[in-house]
Amino acid sequence: MVDRSDIGAVVDAMYACISGPAGPRDWATQREIFHPDSRQARTGLDAEGRPTMLVMGREEYQANVTPFFDANGFFEVEIERRIDVFGNMAQVWSVYEARTAPTDAEPERRGVNSIQLARGQDGLWSILHMIWDNERPGLTVPK
Repeated sequence: MVDRSDIGAVVDAMYACISGPAGPRDWATQREIFHPDSRQARTGLDAEGRPTMLVMGREEYQANVTPFFDANGFFEVEIERRIDVFGNMAQVWSVYEARTAPTDAEPERRGVNSIQLARGQDGLWSILHMIWDNERPGLTVPK
């Protein structure tokens, strides 16, 4: 069980449920911390350099990434976090590094997750929206 009264604990759980060696991920935790109507959006550039975006619900995200996680180790670690709260909404800017193994000297990628959370009637936080982009030439993560 995740302490959903703590925004930081929810974000920590998000990283923990997608990180690990090749194989299954903790989809039960994903369902616990993401609102049933949540959306996740992967952004980037296509081969011609035009912006792309894939928007997914919880189950769509799981179906999209499961083949990758089954075949690859993926360890995403937060290296910086900023949380802003106003009433029942929160915005988290989370800078990450990803490695194929925890012992890799250099990250395979870096980027930023923008995570919006909402506090429900139970007083607990759920991730409502999450959008991310990876670092690339001309786009570097904030220090």
